[in-house]
Amino acid sequence: MSEMNVVPYIDVMLVLLVIFMITAPMLTQGIEVDLPQAEADALSLKEQQPLIVTVRANGSFWLQSDPDTRHQVSMQNLPSEIRALRSARGADVPVLVNGDRNVGYGRVIELMASLQQGGVKQVGLLTELPAARP
Repeated sequence: MSEMNVVPYIDVMLVLLVIFMITAPMLTQGIEVDLPQAEADALSLKEQQPLIVTVRANGSFWLQSDPDTRHQVSMQNLPSEIRALRSARGADVPVLVNGDRNVGYGRVIELMASLQQGGVKQVGLLTELPAARP
């Protein structure tokens, strides 16, 4: 009676296990980041009223050029409107993004790319102060 030799199968299994252990960490897409929570200092806005672009939860964009003027703007028209406002008020006018917490990251990136097309080199992000901890 002949018996089956299982030693080669164990060797193959161990080689496959080692290959899996080496390649599994490479398959993860993204980096886990634990962001710090800190209070940010308020921006000094000099004497100019900033341009504020708001992204609502539904993904719509709103442009506020002064405290009393706010209107909805499309992604296609945003660069030209930003360029026009910056040429009228000065190229150093601050541009701030006010995003709803439920807006997808991709939508904010589209907004940032659109602002860059409008000639904006620096953008500030508006946040709320964290709630006081007990």
